[in-house]
Formats: sequence, C-alpha cells, structure tokens
Amino acid sequence: FGASTTVLMQNLAAAMRSQLSPGDEIVICVADHESNIGPWDRLSEFGIVIKTWPINHETLKLELSDLEPLMSDRTRLVCVHHVSNILGEINPIREIADFVHAHGARICVDAVAYAPHRAIDVQALDVDYYAFSLYKTYGPHTAVMYGKHSHLLELDTLYHYFYGKDKVPGKLEPGNPNYELAYSILGITDYLQELGRRAGASPSASPREQVEAAFTAITAQENTLVERLLSWANGRDDVHLVGQRENTPASTRIPTIAFTVDGWTPEALCREMDPKGIAIRHGDFHSRRLIE
Repeated sequence: FGASTTVLMQNLAAAMRSQLSPGDEIVICVADHESNIGPWDRLSEFGIVIKTWPINHETLKLELSDLEPLMSDRTRLVCVHHVSNILGEINPIREIADFVHAHGARICVDAVAYAPHRAIDVQALDVDYYAFSLYKTYGPHTAVMYGKHSHLLELDTLYHYFYGKDKVPGKLEPGNPNYELAYSILGITDYLQELGRRAGASPSASPREQVEAAFTAITAQENTLVERLLSWANGRDDVHLVGQRENTPASTRIPTIAFTVDGWTPEALCREMDPKGIAIRHGDFHSRRLIE
C-alpha cells in the first residue's frame, strides 16, 4: 500500500536502484502518466540508460515493432501503461509482457486508468509490477502495487535496517500503511460483489465471480455510452477525436475520450459545459510528454 501510484512508483524505483548497474537500460513510454516516467528517468543520474518507446504518430498506438529496436541484453525493465488517461485505448499487456520477458527484461505497468473499468488478473497478465490508485476505483485515497514475490524479495528495504529483504511487503511500506484507509478498501469489493449479484451473479458464486460479473455489467454500460458519444463525434466535421475513433474490436476502449472542437479552446469549452452539470476537463492530466 502507498499514498498514491506516484509514491509507489517512486518507492519501487528507489528499492530497485541497487540491483541496477551503470549501463543497464530502462525503457519508458512517452504516452505514460508521469508517475511511470519520472521515477525511472531520475535513475539516469546513477548511470542508468533511459530509452523512450514512442507512439505511432499516425495511429497513436504503441507498436512492438517500435519497442524491439530499443531492447538489448542490458534492458532490465520496460514501463508502460495499461490504458492512457488521454487516449483511452486498452493496450495488450499480456502480449507486451510476453515480448518483454522473451527479451530477458521485466515489465512495470501503470493501471490507474484501467482499474476502474475492468476486472484485473495479474497472474493472467504475467506482469512483474502492477500499480493503481484505489481512489480511482470507488475507494479511499490510497493506492496498491502488486509485484511478483520473488522480485519483491530482491528489492532493498525502504524501512529500518532490521527490515530485511525477506520482509515483504513491510520493507516497502515505511512507517506502515494507513490502517484506516487499508481496511476501508474492503468496501470496494463489497460494492462490486453486490453490483455483480444485481447484474445476475449467483449469491453462491465466489467473490471473484461476483466481481467479474460486476465489471461485465460496467463494461456493457460504458460501451453504450462510448458508442453514443463516438457516433455523434464521428458524424461532425468540427469535432476531432484524439486516439481511437471506434470501440472495435469489442471493448478495446474505455470511456476516456479526448477531443477538440473547431472554434473553441479546450478551457472555454469546459467552462461552457460546467453550468450544464457535465464534468469535462482540459489540460495534460499529468501525461505532459504525450501532450507535448
């Protein structure tokens, strides 16, 4: 547990530093939220080589063909987002993880923009590190990071010296997690299980099955809303979508949709919508490098 995904990524980078040697390489993605860029970029002062995985400027998609030339026998980590909080497209994380592992490296995934919209199975994804903020998933202002146990054992302690390498996860939670917030996240699963039962899951189904049923219902509702907005936007000459213009193949987009409108600055459009009770926002949303 940690205060935010930003803090957890900074902690992970700090705990990993002694496992890295000058000349080792970390690949970051230009389309990521800064939480999964800045902590790694700052390791360059210790001689770590930072490479940037670009997006295709025509399709605004990540391509493995653009990642491949960046990989070498010194690549230790590839950092990527499950979903961009600007573009809204779901990246094929299992495919990327398989590619990264085949090249002898590990993968660190920022799932903040994905976690509110789909059920997560870190084992099926075969990710090495995976983090998201619980305040984005109907919960309190705290965050969680998953790591494969064998990897967590290798990390340095961020706590007192007598918290040895085998003290997982305590060594990565200096001062201990916030107990009130950690306990209150049980309300998230309570909510999702109830939603799953209302969506048709059997009361005797496992908690996991009930949560999956909830996210199936969430996805169906979101797809309806996404299709309505995309169809409207695609039918206009003055509205310009940023990123994937359709939600096909099925459900490859979350309902995070960036766009511009001819004759309006983004700020002016947002201010016009506020009195109507429609919450849209403008800016870079901490994905500054993507916007630039």
